[in-house]
Amino acid sequence: MTESIPAALRPDAFHADLRAQFDTFLDDHRAALDASLDGLTEEQARRRLVPSATTLLGLVQHATFVELVWFDEAVTGRSRAEIGIPDTPDESFRLAPDATIASVRAAYRAACAASRAAAAGLGLDDVVTGNRRGPLPLRWIYLHLLRELAQHCGHADILREQIGVSSARPT
Repeated sequence: MTESIPAALRPDAFHADLRAQFDTFLDDHRAALDASLDGLTEEQARRRLVPSATTLLGLVQHATFVELVWFDEAVTGRSRAEIGIPDTPDESFRLAPDATIASVRAAYRAACAASRAAAAGLGLDDVVTGNRRGPLPLRWIYLHLLRELAQHCGHADILREQIGVSSARPT
């Protein structure tokens, strides 16, 4: 039964140390966004239902960009060109003609794994210097990513509802 409950809502997470709580909440949001593609056809995943370029597949592709900006660019100092990502967030929603649910999910999962690895040796108060905003503590990056992923999970829920598919997240 606990498998359907997000890890952040399980009793063992309530009193974990702050870093463990951040990691748990972040991974719950990552999993929820990934799950937003569950049960969709390729057409449904690409369907534009709002005036912007936002689609379910585009949201997950954008989340890949976000992971790479905050845990590769910011931590390693590599440029976006070196990482192979667009210059702007808006560009990160644009899907290549050959993008599929499987390919976008694979890239997202790889980016999340790389993010976990990049942050593993850092403390929440450690400062990373590769972001365009300048030096930032890892704590700020976690909070920013949690805010952004929560927002995009909400977008995904609404888009799934518009498509006529129930939410991928447990209630």
